[in-house]
Amino acid sequence: MIEQHLIILKTLDHKNIALWKVFKVVNDQNEKHVYLTHGTFSDKKICLGIAKYLASLGYICWIMEWRNHGESQKIDSSFNFETIAKYDIKAVFSYLLKDLKIKTLDCITHSGGGICLTMFLINNTSYISRINKIVMFSCQAFGAAHSKKSYIKIILSKYITYIIGFIPGKILRLGPHNENYYTMKQWFNWNLSKSFLGENKFNYLEKMDLISIPILSICSEGDKFISPKKGCEFFLNAFNNSKNKLVYCSINNGFSEDYNHSRVMMSTNAAREIWSLVLKWIAST
Repeated sequence: MIEQHLIILKTLDHKNIALWKVFKVVNDQNEKHVYLTHGTFSDKKICLGIAKYLASLGYICWIMEWRNHGESQKIDSSFNFETIAKYDIKAVFSYLLKDLKIKTLDCITHSGGGICLTMFLINNTSYISRINKIVMFSCQAFGAAHSKKSYIKIILSKYITYIIGFIPGKILRLGPHNENYYTMKQWFNWNLSKSFLGENKFNYLEKMDLISIPILSICSEGDKFISPKKGCEFFLNAFNNSKNKLVYCSINNGFSEDYNHSRVMMSTNAAREIWSLVLKWIAST
């Protein structure tokens, strides 16, 4: 039987973050641990299927929900990707690796969750040696505007979001949560300028090769706007690690469908033909 336990953690800026432990009861003491997190507009649900799959095979999975998402604290103050990296993820890793004394773990992220994990590790390099493997679904930060058409689409999206003040996730079928302009402005700017700058113009792009962990990047044919193949390639190549691998999920590559941004991680077909690739990646030495 697979169980889910909710743990509430306090961040350094005094916000409550939801961490879900997903595990098979008889394997509660197993040493194989996986950290998972979602991206913008989402919550634990997009990670839950693959977490249960891995839990059934003996892994203990830990799903973090961003502030203002899922069961994490609803806040009025603005936040962005860097906030999640410096506070939310840091609280979770401190709990798992320091408080629980977990020796090592693997990481699985979706979309912006991979961006935030990258920023976290660059700011906390001591944790790099504690991670075995990383899997990033639909993840890129600065390569979506790879054509004139995509550039125009992103700049129009930025200014519409600015005028409205937020992106309605539910209405646009992006996920159960809305995201405000302050959160999304970073993503728009990174892609329009082909840069990856944080606070005080800190250049994350120049530091990505510090992360030596083998990364499997999974992208899809149907993801034309948020994480197109070109963008995922640019992001993965910035780590400059020959051990990294890109998997492109399309009918032409032998998959059942031209997956979109979310279905590549959460769908019946993904469960049948993609989750096993993730397992193979994190299980290999």
